[in-house]
Amino acid sequence: MAVIGTGNHPKALWPGVKAWFGVGYGEHPEEYRDLFEMDTSKQAWEEDVQTSGFGLMPVKEEGKSTTYTGQTQGWAKRYTHIAYSLGYIVTFEELINNLYEKVSKSRSKALGFSKRQTKETVAALVYNRHATSGYNGGDGVVLLSASHPSAAGTWSNILNPAADISEVALEDLCIQIMGATDNNGLKISLMPQSLIVPRQLWFEANRIMKSTLQNDTANNALNVLKSTNAIPGGIKMNHYFTDTDAYFMRTNCPNGMKMYQRYSYDLKQDNDFDTDNAKAKTYDYYSVGWTDPRGLYGSPGA
Repeated sequence: MAVIGTGNHPKALWPGVKAWFGVGYGEHPEEYRDLFEMDTSKQAWEEDVQTSGFGLMPVKEEGKSTTYTGQTQGWAKRYTHIAYSLGYIVTFEELINNLYEKVSKSRSKALGFSKRQTKETVAALVYNRHATSGYNGGDGVVLLSASHPSAAGTWSNILNPAADISEVALEDLCIQIMGATDNNGLKISLMPQSLIVPRQLWFEANRIMKSTLQNDTANNALNVLKSTNAIPGGIKMNHYFTDTDAYFMRTNCPNGMKMYQRYSYDLKQDNDFDTDNAKAKTYDYYSVGWTDPRGLYGSPGA
């Protein structure tokens, strides 16, 4: 048995098979890495549990006892890993007719392409479903919502009213992020990190972010987004987004958008005794989602 890739397997190439990513066309970089914090897992699922902090301190009157409080456990978010696998067959007749190298290269490349496209599509679905009812987070609401619950009341990570991408809209999102509070209503140091857009907004996002002066105005004023480096991670494009005018800002929130990689291998090969066919397969085992929705802010567009 020969294996290419990660996992506890010998790293060996099937005869005639070389590194196989791409199927004749170029591939985009691994865009899913811009959408999530990457982590590994050693079990079938991972679980994050919200723990409350403390609120503001009350006044202590002279001679009176200190007020004591405690932490409480909030909602839990479970990441249950899902396995994806696909394979192909090289028939015995192809083998003995010396077609092995030709068909194996072609099919192994196609298999690698399928694996990458699957991962990108699964990852982008979390963003594509940012406001789809039924795809809720640990707090019981969708990813982008104006009514995320907390001990201090509801809070929002969606631009309201919704607006198409513009300099003003991006500034408003940054202001909203910088005003974030924790579960008890205490102010936290949440800051924008990167702007993520579909291909349809790529050029407009660059015009807005990289103009020296204010974009699309006659004002002789600085583009503050650029001059202050308000979004230090820059612009990321995702080719797998389905909403052509939705845009998102990732923040520095810990335990926000997360992807757990449980296990993966690129290519494993064996032979079938009954048919003498050669078989190969690839395998990927991971989960994606979010724990704290403060990890992402955005707008669906107007």
